[in-house]
Amino acid sequence: MLAARQHLPGDDFRDERLTGHIVALLLERAPRCVAAYWPIAGEFDVRPALERWLSMQSDGNAALPVVVARDAPMIFHRWRPGEPVKDGRFRIPVPQSEHPVRPDLLLIPCVGIDRARFRLGYGGGFYDRTLAAIEGPRPFAVGIAFDAGRLDELPREAHDIPLDVGMSESGVW
Repeated sequence: MLAARQHLPGDDFRDERLTGHIVALLLERAPRCVAAYWPIAGEFDVRPALERWLSMQSDGNAALPVVVARDAPMIFHRWRPGEPVKDGRFRIPVPQSEHPVRPDLLLIPCVGIDRARFRLGYGGGFYDRTLAAIEGPRPFAVGIAFDAGRLDELPREAHDIPLDVGMSESGVW
């Protein structure tokens, strides 16, 4: 599935549809702070959607996840599209600014996601660990995938946490 996603041809119409779904959800949910991700390995690039949403929200904030240790929950540092980044763990860019924030909505990359909104990632458990460790109200968790990653059912483990919403170019579920 990962190899297939990495070889998806560029498709401006598909990307614009998914960007539109993300922006519409952000406008509807009206979060104060959205945690996005830096796209790797053919993941959908949410940065244009984030940039569009931020241009419509005078008080909106954004963040990127930061992996601090292999077995620890991630933290989030404030970031806006265009601001400088540096290499983090696994060579994934993280904000140069180390201003921690608590997002109330997470855009989460998915290799695959099923009808019950359980996700398939890269197997490190970072998002499950992070969602489980958050005290107080949990951020609204949005799984982002391409249609090719939508599945009927994924195998589950006890620590897997379903997301609140799944989203692809075909819509939201």
